[in-house]
Amino acid sequence: MTPEELLKHYDSARLWNAAPSDADGLDVAGAYQQALAVRALRMARGEQPRGYKIGFTNRNIWPSYCVFAPIWGTVWDTTLALCDGEGTVPLAGICQPRLEPEAVFGLRAVPAGTSLEALFDAIEWVAPGFEIVQSHLPGWKFRAADTVADGALHARLLVGARIAVRDLATDAAGLEHALASASVTLHQDGRQVEQGRGAHVLDGPLHALAHFLQELRACPGAADLKAGDVVTTGTWTDAWPVAAGQLWEARFSNPLAPLKVRFC
Repeated sequence: MTPEELLKHYDSARLWNAAPSDADGLDVAGAYQQALAVRALRMARGEQPRGYKIGFTNRNIWPSYCVFAPIWGTVWDTTLALCDGEGTVPLAGICQPRLEPEAVFGLRAVPAGTSLEALFDAIEWVAPGFEIVQSHLPGWKFRAADTVADGALHARLLVGARIAVRDLATDAAGLEHALASASVTLHQDGRQVEQGRGAHVLDGPLHALAHFLQELRACPGAADLKAGDVVTTGTWTDAWPVAAGQLWEARFSNPLAPLKVRFC
């Protein structure tokens, strides 16, 4: 499948007829090059990158999806929204949408390295987030390469109340402990559906960010992080199917604030 075809399916929210990994013998490295080509097409038509998403950092869900390592993709100005604690997300144009509660970082500088301390120095804020993910293969059945070619499954990102990291911790160890030990309870229309923890994402969101940055900088042609980027670090629970009219709430424990989203 060509980058142009991938983008056409994204724009139309149509399922693929076949998996790219079947038709093209595509591996993960090749899928990243396809994803970067799609990124170039989106930039050429005026969309602007606003950061990255990291997927499949939660080891608990790997067996369910048969993907056993993290992936990453671009977050766009057309897919990112900010709120103070409650937002509305239209589902039009999203293929088989699902929701994931996550911790999101905002960068004030380019990280000087991939150590936790270098990352702490580069982070301005942390926030609760809902990533709305999608799959263009029926029933969410895919291989790892397919998820990468599918924009790392990213569709939308809603970011909630942002908290300055230096109000939470004085160093990387303190921030990582605060986030890794935090929990979330996910509710749909007032009904509890699942609980999760920050430690589920590669032992903590800061570790997830470190892993991602190593992979990003090793990928030929990939653009590095920059000041102002947002990075969402992976779901603390499973990804849950969503529909218009539903109200979802992630009740995070300290230090993250609760976040609500209504789908229309």
